[in-house]
Amino acid sequence: MYLLKSFIIAWGAVGVYAATATTSAVLSSITGCHSHGADILCFDQHGDEVRVEAVSTSESAVPAQYTGCHEHGTERFCFDSRGNEVLVKEESGGEDSAGKHDERHDQNGHTHDEGSDPQHDHSAETDSAEKKNCHFHAGVEHCVAAEVEEHRGSSCNIQVRDYDVPLRIGTLFVVLITSAVGVFAPILLSKLPFTSVNAVFSTVIKQFGTGIIVATAFVHLYTHSSLMFANQCLGELEYEATASAIVIAGIFLAFLIEFIGYRMTKVREEGVVAVPAVEPKSQSKDGTLRDSEAPAHQESGLLRLGHSHGCSSHPSRPPTKFSVLIMEAGVLFHSILIGLTLVVAGNSFYKTLLVVIIFHQFFEGLALGARIATLSGPIFPSKAVMAGAFAMITPLGMAIGLGVLHIFNGNAKGTLIALGTLDALSAGILVWVGVVDMWARDWVIEGGEMLNASLSKALTGGAAFVTGLVLMGLLGKWA
Repeated sequence: MYLLKSFIIAWGAVGVYAATATTSAVLSSITGCHSHGADILCFDQHGDEVRVEAVSTSESAVPAQYTGCHEHGTERFCFDSRGNEVLVKEESGGEDSAGKHDERHDQNGHTHDEGSDPQHDHSAETDSAEKKNCHFHAGVEHCVAAEVEEHRGSSCNIQVRDYDVPLRIGTLFVVLITSAVGVFAPILLSKLPFTSVNAVFSTVIKQFGTGIIVATAFVHLYTHSSLMFANQCLGELEYEATASAIVIAGIFLAFLIEFIGYRMTKVREEGVVAVPAVEPKSQSKDGTLRDSEAPAHQESGLLRLGHSHGCSSHPSRPPTKFSVLIMEAGVLFHSILIGLTLVVAGNSFYKTLLVVIIFHQFFEGLALGARIATLSGPIFPSKAVMAGAFAMITPLGMAIGLGVLHIFNGNAKGTLIALGTLDALSAGILVWVGVVDMWARDWVIEGGEMLNASLSKALTGGAAFVTGLVLMGLLGKWA
């Protein structure tokens, strides 16, 4: 009996030792560690790819292996070279791992050989790429993939990307030339001697520009602002309507500036009209004297004031310089952001985004130039300065982007708040300018250019307006 009991105890000890040794063999270490974007990926003893829950800050910070692997319950942990414990998670599967992982990492020299990894399926890579849609909004990469969450905690760090700096420097001048052509063309063409051609061109460009501004405000800026404030890296907002509230603030700010500016200008002009008249008085047929020029001077002063939503006796009255300056302010605010975020986009998306931005700047330049052209006075200096500011602002943003190329983090909280606020504020300003100063003033407010226009002119202007809406709305898919 004693011998039998001893045998049973010894057999149990051997079984425990064998189980421990097997677990240790399986969990002893993970090797072949490398950085893939913001993730750290390694291989276990079975050749399966695992992900290490540690933040990758640079390629040199990734250890080649993690040792001392062990289990706590159902979770697996290992130690790095400094003795820090890290959590190790299995990837969702061989096909997913292969689909997510590039066949070759040029930066760290890690290569997947088809023969060495039987689970590495190239068809899985294609399927995964087709299911994953990555795009940039204001410098922030948004990826939507089937059965894969859009954001991970580590995605809030600076994304490691390749940047073709010479390409970005060269395209800076392309954007400069495109913006200049767009904004100066309506101003210069407005001086054409062909009155009939000039009138048709003016109508088409103005209404096309109205559609551009309205679509920019809603499709581009409002959408971008909402994306910034909804970003998971910013955390949960206590006030979910933050973007909408800032848009309303932008609308009110634009209204307030234009209203105060109009009142100040009106007081100044009324002061000029109130000066005792020095014009000669004409004699009527009945022998009485009357002031023949006073009403004309008063009308001329009101015409110089520009439009008033409460006064509609002058349908040909051009917009005030205040309203055009407010429009330009809204355009400039977001144009500098466009330049900045264009440059910091990764090479994989840069060329596509560049084409979109070129069209965006050209269309927006036409819209702004058409309104600048309606202002009274010569082209130089005020009109030229206003147009030149637009032409220069996006390249200026690109130059700033080149300066912060390797340190800009579009997912940082401060960056998200700044971009979201400026986009929403610009959206509000352009909503006021586009909907009230341009759309409503031309089409529904009494005295508007299109309200009592001929059918052919109304159809032409309406088609141009809808074209502007559609084209700029379509560009919103990429930028």
